[in-house]
Amino acid sequence: MTHVQTLWAVSDLHAAVKANGAVIDSIQPRHPSDWLIVAGDVAERTELVLEQLTRLRQRFACVIWVPGNHELFSRSGDRAKGRDKYDELVDGCRLIDVLTPEDPYPVFAGRTIVPLFTLYDYSFRQPGHTVEQAVQAAHDVQVVMTDEFAIAPFVDIRAWCWDRLAYSIKRLGRVSGPTILINHWPLVQDPIMKLAWPEIGLWCGTRHTRTWAQRYGAEQVIYGHLHMPGIIEVGGVPHVEVSLGYPREWENYPQDRPWPYAVLEVEHA
Repeated sequence: MTHVQTLWAVSDLHAAVKANGAVIDSIQPRHPSDWLIVAGDVAERTELVLEQLTRLRQRFACVIWVPGNHELFSRSGDRAKGRDKYDELVDGCRLIDVLTPEDPYPVFAGRTIVPLFTLYDYSFRQPGHTVEQAVQAAHDVQVVMTDEFAIAPFVDIRAWCWDRLAYSIKRLGRVSGPTILINHWPLVQDPIMKLAWPEIGLWCGTRHTRTWAQRYGAEQVIYGHLHMPGIIEVGGVPHVEVSLGYPREWENYPQDRPWPYAVLEVEHA
C-alpha cells in the first residue's frame, strides 16, 4: 500500500489566547510520518511555548520551530531576556526533540529544510529616514509594535539581527540542492506594502534577505508575522504566509482555507 507523507506548516498560533486552543488541537497529521513546521509566535512564556511544541511533537514525526517576536518578549523580572531567552528556548526544544535554527538542517524529499532566525533591523523604512526618525514617525502616529517595549530594551536588536544574518549566510553557503526556507519574518518587503500602516514594516524584517530565495535555491519560502495569510510570488519563488493569528482574524478567513498549509506531499510505496 502507498501512503502520502506531508510537510505541513503553521505559524502565529498565539496559544495564550484561549479561543485558539481548539484550533491548535486540530493540527493533526494525515499519516504518522508527516512533518510540521511551526514558523514562530507560539506564545510569549517559554513554558507555554515548550508545552505546545511538546504536544505537537507527540503527533508529528518531526517538528521544526523558528522563533517569532512573541517568543522573545521579556519583562525586566524574567530570568532570561534577550539573547538568553532564545538560548533557553533552544535548550528546551532539544529536550523535547524539536528542531531549531541551531540544529543540522533536515532533508525532506530531497529538499533541505532551512529554519532561519533573522529578526529585524528597521531597514523596511521610508527612504531618506534614519532609524531614529522612522521609529519616531511611528510613535507620532501611534503605530508601534510591542517589540519596542518587550525586546528592544534588553538587547541591541540591529546588532543581533546582523549577527544572525552572518551566521545564516555561513550555514546556507554549505547547502546544495533545492531548499525550503523558513523564517518568522518575511524575507522580502513586498507583502509589507499591503499593510494598512506601513510604519509597522520597521519590525517586520530586513532588506538584507531579499535575494536569499534565489541565491539559496528555495522552492518555497514559509513565513508568518503579518497575520495576512496567502501566497506572494517574488522572483519566481512563492513566499507563503501560514499564520493563524487572533480569533478576530481567523474567524473571517474563508472556510475552505488550506490550513495547516501543505508545503510538500510525497507518495511512498
